Amino acid sequence: MNTFLNIVWLLLAGIWLWIGYALAGLVMCILIVTIPWGIASFRIAGYAIWPFGRRVVQKPTAGVWSFLGNVIWVILAGWWLALEHLLTGILLCITIIGIPLGIANFKMIPVSLAPLGKEIVDE
Repeated sequence: MNTFLNIVWLLLAGIWLWIGYALAGLVMCILIVTIPWGIASFRIAGYAIWPFGRRVVQKPTAGVWSFLGNVIWVILAGWWLALEHLLTGILLCITIIGIPLGIANFKMIPVSLAPLGKEIVDE
């Protein structure tokens, strides 16, 4: 079932979300100082293109630096990635088939706002 959902997700939302995260990662890698945010963006891009069967968990070693980095992330790129998830989720919820995908989009909003200090694990 996860494979089917991932294929439908890829066609309806995943590719556009991946492009958004990849673009944010490229922009963040332009400056040396923001490379950690670029790496986090690429990590979440991999999750955004194939999310079913995986989940995001808090790293046990994440501390205050992750929190401060996430504050900077929200200002630089997180808000528009969260907006992308919100709009895509609303559009997917218009159809009955798209409702599980829309809910998955809504669940990805917190990680789009705070990707540092998180890791992606298989379920």
